[in-house]
Amino acid sequence: MSLAADNPGLNHSDLPYLYVLQALPDGELPAAEKHIAECPECRREIEMLRPVLDALPAWPTDVLRPPVSLWDRLERRVAKEASTEPIGLATRYEEPAWKEVAPGISCKLLATDAERNRVSMLVRLTPGTDYPPHSHAGVEELHLLDGELWIDDRKLYPGDYNRAEPGTADKRVWSETGCTCVLVTSTRDVLK
Repeated sequence: MSLAADNPGLNHSDLPYLYVLQALPDGELPAAEKHIAECPECRREIEMLRPVLDALPAWPTDVLRPPVSLWDRLERRVAKEASTEPIGLATRYEEPAWKEVAPGISCKLLATDAERNRVSMLVRLTPGTDYPPHSHAGVEELHLLDGELWIDDRKLYPGDYNRAEPGTADKRVWSETGCTCVLVTSTRDVLK
């Protein structure tokens, strides 16, 4: 018996996409895996989709994030179906903009704590860019999201975390590949 016969709502051509996106209901997964094992066409399609899926985490978040206009349309549709008025969620939050603060260095300010002299931001370095040498006035926490980053003689990879204590310094921070990181640091750091 075919998968389509067992699942009349499932379009056979959608199966590889639903499978690689892990969007099949748990109850349909065994039948889908059995079908894929027996179907060379589905296996070929899945193999073609794998490189695209593997590249998704490397795509910049601004490419993957839906535009505000889509959120607005979705909010109006939900409100209409619920017979209520839209409450304006799509327009309440304004995404901070990326700002180029030096050649090859862009920042997106997330939060500032003036009382504690702390700042949280996303930092993006283009390939081959050096961040200025600096001394840490407070604890610096860095979480690398994508790319590779060198801090002095330590190479960080996506998912790595680096903590620098007050009074320490980074002599050289650079990226050969380009990178994006979350940086929480003191507003009183001294750039050299």
